Amino acid sequence: MPPLSSSSLSFSPWDMFLNAGPVVRCVMILLALASVLTWTVFLAKSVELVRLRQNLRKSEQALENANTLDVAEERTRESGIAHTLVMAAETERTRSQDIPNDNDGLKERIVLHLERLEAAEGRRLMRGTGLLATVGATSPFIGLFGTVWGIMTSFTGIAASKATSLAVVAPGIAEALLATALGLVAAIPAVVIYNHLARQTATCRAHVADLTSMVMRLVSRDLSRMQARTKSGQIVHFDASRLAGE
Repeated sequence: MPPLSSSSLSFSPWDMFLNAGPVVRCVMILLALASVLTWTVFLAKSVELVRLRQNLRKSEQALENANTLDVAEERTRESGIAHTLVMAAETERTRSQDIPNDNDGLKERIVLHLERLEAAEGRRLMRGTGLLATVGATSPFIGLFGTVWGIMTSFTGIAASKATSLAVVAPGIAEALLATALGLVAAIPAVVIYNHLARQTATCRAHVADLTSMVMRLVSRDLSRMQARTKSGQIVHFDASRLAGE
């Protein structure tokens, strides 16, 4: 069989994929899937963070205009994490009604609860970004494995055919190098997107921390009002049914 001319050889990425060996082809498919997952996570998290930032801005405005914790509870009922923080503070305040003169202890318990909710929200925001870190760290090495395997197969074929022409080994080497290229195509966007989402997530976490501070400000304001009323001789009524039940 006469040797193939250079014009009959096709070095398009698709043809090189079809002509690659089974191991190199599996590596290419794996890297392509990793790239698709990277962009899917990017689109999903971007939409999520845009909506969350809008929600957080509305929540900050609602808490800023609220004078009491009860008013804040009404204005943040559709605000997600802000309503969760307000309800946590309200619940702890209700549970502590049978403990008189314990403003400092109540504040401490509320702060501990809000810190846990804030940390849980931060973990939720980072959900899915770990995949990007894994893709960015492993894709170059997976592509390199495919390249090494493909070159090794090409040289094995040369030894078996006892051919010394570079034209015999060139297609196999080109197909193997395509695996490295795909590894970089998958890894570089994954690293860039991960850093971008990490910055956006840090911004959202800072907003959540601001909401926590605003809720604590409302709690402190309500407790100060209650203390002022007590000192002025007004009677502060506690939940009698709760006290009777305990």
